[in-house]
Amino acid sequence: MRFPRVLPALAASLLLAVSVSARAQSTDQRLGDVEKKLDAALAELERLKLGGAASDTARSPVSRFGFAPGASRVYDIGGGTSVGGYGEMLFEAPDGEREDGAPSRMRPRADLLRAVFYVGHKFTPELLFNSEIEFEHSGIRDEAEALVDPLTGEGTAELTGEVVMEFGYLDWQARPWLGVRAGKLLVPMGLVNEQHEPPVFPGARRPDSERLIIPSTWAANGTGLYGATVSGLEWRAYIVEGLDARHFSVSRAVREGRQAGSQALFTHPAITARVDWKGTVGLTVGVSGYTGDSWQEARPAGVNLSARVTLADVHADWRVRGLQLRGLWAKGTIGDADALSNELGLTAGSRLGESFFGGYAEVVYDVAPLAWPGTEWGMAPYVRAETYDTQDGVSGAVDPAGTERRILTFGVAVKPHPQVVLKLDREARHSGADVETGRWNVALGWLF
Repeated sequence: MRFPRVLPALAASLLLAVSVSARAQSTDQRLGDVEKKLDAALAELERLKLGGAASDTARSPVSRFGFAPGASRVYDIGGGTSVGGYGEMLFEAPDGEREDGAPSRMRPRADLLRAVFYVGHKFTPELLFNSEIEFEHSGIRDEAEALVDPLTGEGTAELTGEVVMEFGYLDWQARPWLGVRAGKLLVPMGLVNEQHEPPVFPGARRPDSERLIIPSTWAANGTGLYGATVSGLEWRAYIVEGLDARHFSVSRAVREGRQAGSQALFTHPAITARVDWKGTVGLTVGVSGYTGDSWQEARPAGVNLSARVTLADVHADWRVRGLQLRGLWAKGTIGDADALSNELGLTAGSRLGESFFGGYAEVVYDVAPLAWPGTEWGMAPYVRAETYDTQDGVSGAVDPAGTERRILTFGVAVKPHPQVVLKLDREARHSGADVETGRWNVALGWLF
């Protein structure tokens, strides 16, 4: 008799439980949907905060805080380890004759110039490590090649390959507008030194002005600050190891004076800084500079020798639709160049000049969207006009005219993907001594 009385109560309880469960599931589902939308919104805000010009930074990395796209990967991850890299191969076919009609005695070459790997780790949202490990010329073999400059007779022994830590530093972003870096840093000068991945710059070869006047790739041990404002102003300022004047030369200016962070003498450190304006979409305009005493040894007795190197540049890069205009002008001075030449025992045409300079202008235009609307490929003809002099104002000697160079480079870059490029170009080269040799270049480059 009790069972019929309990049954309605039990049925009511079951209906109530089902209703509560349904409402709970409905609530959980709604909460799950809200959480998904919130996560998507936060991800979009993070993308915009980081500069979000690309919709998929994992597939198409973009530049962050002065670094090239591949080197910037660690800044885009939420935490943990990031891996990226780039590489380039170069085929050079020099002309059989120099400007003056003499045999060039140069042979075609194919070289795996670089295979580079970026490894970074983000410890916290504010603290990270970033590094670039570079294998040059297909690695190291136990031999070297002697290279002799035809003008000065200067010779160097160039290793067949090399493995270097191009940079490796810790980065603490104390505020959104202020960060601190310490380690082996890229000197923040020019357009190429910090942004030297092959798909980024026009030309099969880097401009000579950014190899010999600004000695890219130029890295040094040091520390400093960097920052950016919402209005588009970016800046970096470091104190770094100085150059070593014992290795300066007529044909390569201060390039061989780079200590590259290896057992570097820190007798006289240097200061380097850069300011860029990026407040207009597609436009970068800036200046950068470096100054420091390059004599790292004890002062010679009775000689006032400081050999201070001061180098400055102005640069610009403007991109609108398929057009890109780039340009740079750099000038450097060597203090006490005459006394330095005496101390190094340099005579006649090997004496160092008081200054050196170089610059170039480039025009690039991607014609692929016009020829094939909707294509994802790129095809960009380019022209670069360049002039430089590694030694100017030589004291106590005739100024060597052969250090003056003029180069006209024209070619085309084909990109089947934004991160892969094939470049073909011609270098028409001229020197004051008529000893230059023109060449054809083919380069293959990639980044990831």
